Amino acid sequence: MYFAAISIVRGLLLLTLLLAWIAGNKASALLYSGTEAELNRRARKLITWAVYLSLCSAGVVAGIILLITNTDPVFWRDRLLIPPLLIIPMLMIWLAAYPRLRRIRQATMRKTDSPLDVRLLSRASQAALVAPYQFVALGSLTGMYWTFTTTVPFEMLNGTIPLVVLIVAGMALWLSHVNRSSRVSLTGSMLMNRPWMRLMRRSAITLVVLALGSIPFYSGLQASRLPDTIAMADGPMDNGTGSTLAHHHSGAIAATVSADAETTQEISVDSLTGPAEGTPDITYTLTAEKKTVKLASGRTVEAWTYNGQIPGPELRMRKGQLVEIKLINKDITEGVTLHWHGLDVPNAEDGVAGATQNAVMPGETYTYRFVAEQVGSFWYHSHQDSKEAVQKGLFGSLVVEPEGGMPPETKDITVMTHIWEDRGVAIGDNDGIQHIEIKPGTPVRLRLTNTDDWVRQSYKLLGAKFQVAAIDGTDLHEPSDLEKVSLDLLTGGRYDVTFIMPETPVTLSVNQGGKLGIVMSPDGKGDLPEHVPSMPVFDPTHYGTPAPTPFDANSHFDREFTMVLDNQLGFYNGKLTFNYTINGKVFPNTPMFMVSEGELVKTTIVNRGAVDHPMHLHGHHMLVLSRNGETVTGSPWWTDTLDVAPGEVYEVAFKADNPGLWMDHCHNLAHAAVGMTMHLMYEGVTSPYTVGSATHNHPE
Repeated sequence: MYFAAISIVRGLLLLTLLLAWIAGNKASALLYSGTEAELNRRARKLITWAVYLSLCSAGVVAGIILLITNTDPVFWRDRLLIPPLLIIPMLMIWLAAYPRLRRIRQATMRKTDSPLDVRLLSRASQAALVAPYQFVALGSLTGMYWTFTTTVPFEMLNGTIPLVVLIVAGMALWLSHVNRSSRVSLTGSMLMNRPWMRLMRRSAITLVVLALGSIPFYSGLQASRLPDTIAMADGPMDNGTGSTLAHHHSGAIAATVSADAETTQEISVDSLTGPAEGTPDITYTLTAEKKTVKLASGRTVEAWTYNGQIPGPELRMRKGQLVEIKLINKDITEGVTLHWHGLDVPNAEDGVAGATQNAVMPGETYTYRFVAEQVGSFWYHSHQDSKEAVQKGLFGSLVVEPEGGMPPETKDITVMTHIWEDRGVAIGDNDGIQHIEIKPGTPVRLRLTNTDDWVRQSYKLLGAKFQVAAIDGTDLHEPSDLEKVSLDLLTGGRYDVTFIMPETPVTLSVNQGGKLGIVMSPDGKGDLPEHVPSMPVFDPTHYGTPAPTPFDANSHFDREFTMVLDNQLGFYNGKLTFNYTINGKVFPNTPMFMVSEGELVKTTIVNRGAVDHPMHLHGHHMLVLSRNGETVTGSPWWTDTLDVAPGEVYEVAFKADNPGLWMDHCHNLAHAAVGMTMHLMYEGVTSPYTVGSATHNHPE
């Protein structure tokens, strides 16, 4: 509803602007009607234009009312500024311009070819007749500007500057028309109709406005350029509501004081490592290198790879095992890291360039050590130049099995979907139909992972009833049977799907009926259905049954935050663009949510923007408490990558039990690359790492 309402408002504002611009020009040219008949006709048409503008303006107001009646105040409070911008000039049209137009029509009812006398000329040039039409254009332009620039929290500067410009422009227009009308009254004759002169005057005014506007425009471009070096522990702090802590810092060194004013021992992220001693239970070596790789169809991809394959090798381990993974960068000039998406490792092992380590440059190595504490489906990828790195192939599957391993009879299938450059969608390196032979009665587990930016990937399983057994690596409690339900995932999200293999084929289609997917059958043969029917999308809010959790919606939270996601026309790093903002800002001005170890933290996430944002918090799993005001009543829903669609409001909570400096960002990595990223910061934690153009670190 939110997206539809705001789209109606923006669309009708644009239409109102175009119509008002045309009507304003026609009203300004009314004076140049050569005869009574022409003046009568033009006056009648201007009344019709007033009707058109009234309908469009009413539509805008209706869209705002739709927002007010169907969404929370955070979605419309600042947009209450828009209706007066249209209502006031529309009242001027009907209370001032329309009576004058009606008198002109009455005075020219004969519709003769007689030239206009001074009385008619004076009426046709009055400011009260002409200016209101142009005021509608100014109001709709200002309204459009507001819808694309205001964010929450609302900044008065964003509202007052365009309002001042609107008032000044309106006064200038009014005085211009008063002056023209005075000249008509004094001379007693029609002013010469010189369209080319009017065009030259308007062009000159436009050039002056552009010249004046270029000064703040250029200043804004320059001010938005990112610093050469940014300390990741340096930034604006948000202490939320709840207990108070102070966190004073300068550069990479921070002095912190706790709520009770006792000095807190500083801890560098470098010390928050996994076990440094002990023989690892399992080891891997991953070599990052550029390579030409073949897809199953025979087509080739120029990829960035781990161990020369796409995706990288699947890393499997068991809960409680000490894992050691050695990363070697052979020739990725941009640098690489390894981030364990969804696996809550110690902070120093998180693999974020500029936050927990420096990027691993060509010829360098880096070793990660951690104990796998969770069971579930995860994935790994480089967190250095992440947008390009993941797009080109620096990712792979990571599976943590139970301590005793997976049941031996289970058919365990990893399904990682990815769009390869110029080659389209594939499941791993398989860009067609994959056939798998499975005996009837076999338990099957599909681990679905979507790796792509900007893509809501839809997976449709046909031929058997199934359960969504886990979300983002956490099992659901008593999941029930599903069928004919679309499993949709945004970037980084995972579903584990389980079913018992029947005696007939089971198919998994991925967004392209009959072209991409997996056919599972007793004989390893079969086809995907050519046409997959439309299906409702799976909603975890009421799926499964309740189970005990360490905390819930009724718990006392030590700290509460609000995270508002939005779009804003503005500057970023020397460019004018539509920014993806968090609380009205882009990195490095986004807030750091400050917490103390042991606190119970609640965050309300609001998406006021026009696109989906899969918000990924590193190092923690969030318990979803409610969605759009509906309490989660099914299985406890734990997530690390939450898909927040336009107009949605989520309440989530987590225990601050993993100290460090943690990224919290949109996993549409194209959004993170242009500033939609922030941090969760623990009291007393410092980081020696920096990002910026003067460093090799670009985590995105």
